[in-house]
Amino acid sequence: MRSSVYMRYELLRILRSRRFVILALGFPLGLFYVIAAPNRNVQNLGHSGLSAPLYYMVGLAAFGTMNAMMSSGARIAAERAVGWNRQLRITPLTAREYFRAKVVTGYVMCLLTLALLYVAGATLGVSIPAGEWVRMTILILLGLVPFAAIGIWIGHLLTPDSIGPTLGGMTAIFAFLGGVWFPITSGTLQQIAQLLPSYWLVQAAHIGVGGSGWDVRGWITVAVWTVAAAALARRAYRRDTKRV
Repeated sequence: MRSSVYMRYELLRILRSRRFVILALGFPLGLFYVIAAPNRNVQNLGHSGLSAPLYYMVGLAAFGTMNAMMSSGARIAAERAVGWNRQLRITPLTAREYFRAKVVTGYVMCLLTLALLYVAGATLGVSIPAGEWVRMTILILLGLVPFAAIGIWIGHLLTPDSIGPTLGGMTAIFAFLGGVWFPITSGTLQQIAQLLPSYWLVQAAHIGVGGSGWDVRGWITVAVWTVAAAALARRAYRRDTKRV
């Protein structure tokens, strides 16, 4: 199987999966309208100086893309359960091409999630300078790299029955400690949060509300998590290939 063929198959399979599209794309979009629409006229949410639609749009941009990227683990676990991975191993498809396809399809879903949220935000009056839109999007995409590796890692460890609750729990913890739902500005909780990639993903999204993005700690944290998660994913994949 050629790499381009497998890549096209992955993209078509995801876009044709009604359940996945609803969960990965529809959930953050629906949640945004449920939370932001009733507060569309609030222009100073929690004395932050920010409108409610803007604040919730950038928060859900971080949450939605993180959720979409890590959901690749669920697809991998399902493939392992039916033996699809074993079939792929007897094709010319290399491990690198396999991983690349998973990451690229994850990014496609993330870009779709961002596009939908940006459009939804615009319908509720969100307006951000074009340069800030671009800068925010690029940094969010960079911040998703460790989550791509985490999704591949747990996909090669867990079964379809256990991966759903695990993904949900991990995403919830990352979102809570990363500051998706409320700002984390001081104290012990901030010190813990700054050690997590989700915190810096949220900081990337907060460029849209006047944030400065990442400092040196952010780049180091994302890099360390990426290297560690990629190593774990590679190890889990190799162990999985040795199973009969």
